Amino acid sequence: MITSRDNDIIKDAVKLINSSRYRRKTSRFVCEGLRLCSDAVISGVRPSVLLYTDEASKKYDDRFDRILTDSQRSFEISIELYKKISDTVEPQGVMCIFDIPDIKFDVKPGGKYAALENIQDPSNMGTILRTAEALGIDGVILSGGCCDIYSPKTLRGSMGAVFRLPVLICDDLPGFVSELNSRGISTYASTPHDAGSIRDVDFSCGGVMLIGNEGNGLSDEAINACSHRVKIPMRGRAESLNAAAAAAILLYSLS
Repeated sequence: MITSRDNDIIKDAVKLINSSRYRRKTSRFVCEGLRLCSDAVISGVRPSVLLYTDEASKKYDDRFDRILTDSQRSFEISIELYKKISDTVEPQGVMCIFDIPDIKFDVKPGGKYAALENIQDPSNMGTILRTAEALGIDGVILSGGCCDIYSPKTLRGSMGAVFRLPVLICDDLPGFVSELNSRGISTYASTPHDAGSIRDVDFSCGGVMLIGNEGNGLSDEAINACSHRVKIPMRGRAESLNAAAAAAILLYSLS
């Protein structure tokens, strides 16, 4: 039983919850809640540490037993302490520390992919990942300027998609896009400028859909690197869409 916030394991978990820099430095992250932790375990991501309350161990079904069995170490903590360190409004009493998986994939001709440039809002990121998985997108490419996909908000927003969807981080997205073009893979810049409607594009051969930052859209470098430019036709007076909403429409068209 751990009851003190000064415990080294608790302090480590709190830092992982609150600091993206610490997550990157240690290549670890915290996942909270029965469903998310269970999704991670089912996807083959083994917890290095499980923190749980006695109430949770008695309340939940065999999914908790699976998490407990797969965890390298497990510690019961008091409900009072759990509430103090939890990042959720209604804590479930289940929290795991995972190593960030080393996921690599190759963009293949005929596949359908999303590429995100400098997405900053963790909730948008989580929603886009969830949408991409639901639509059968084969993988997601992230520019180095995107927010941390292992932040608590992104993990919750993705509903476990981050564990099931191949994700590649690319420091030079325009250069990577140019390389894909040279391999005959179509790349599509989503931009309202000098672009054709997505309704008029044949996506049957797949490709990579680039989606830009919430406020600024895609950079000029990324747009110029793409082989095609596409836009969402809009009939109303609104000038733009939320990044996650735009991504849903674009990826649905691509898929």
